[in-house]
Amino acid sequence: MFSKIGDNFVTLLGDDVKVGDFAPEFTSVIAGWGKVNPLQDDKGKVIILSAVPSLDTDVCDRETRRFNEEASKLGEDIVIYTISTDFPMAQKRWCGATGVDKVKVVSDVVEAEFGTKYGVLIKERRYFRRSVFIVGRDGKLTYVKYLPVLGEEPNYDEVISEAKKALG
Repeated sequence: MFSKIGDNFVTLLGDDVKVGDFAPEFTSVIAGWGKVNPLQDDKGKVIILSAVPSLDTDVCDRETRRFNEEASKLGEDIVIYTISTDFPMAQKRWCGATGVDKVKVVSDVVEAEFGTKYGVLIKERRYFRRSVFIVGRDGKLTYVKYLPVLGEEPNYDEVISEAKKALG
């Protein structure tokens, strides 16, 4: 798989995951530097993992706000996480300023564990290529989408439809 920043190809660290794989476990941090494990914290639910470069960019801002709107319409059995390498205090500030309160925002800034386990960490920038993953109730990936260009947004309707299908 490849990714581009502008017209330039970049080096991706880690291997791509695919539908049917067990979703790799990872630990992230939240405001106050507390550790969280999204797959354990919401085990048994359908989990959407939205990987973005930085909440402080226009596309990531739009994507996270859109997923927040979608999350408000979903039941308790579908959880949406936005994951970036932004510092947790910057994420908290951004969420407060934008009113994002339905999406769980976590940071992979410390270990970049999510970034390498899911093959999304861009070596040259130490942030993520845009991608979306859906983890089914059984812990397996039911949807994997790596966007080849950072400025491209995911197909929100497709993601939500696939998450609802994963409910069973």
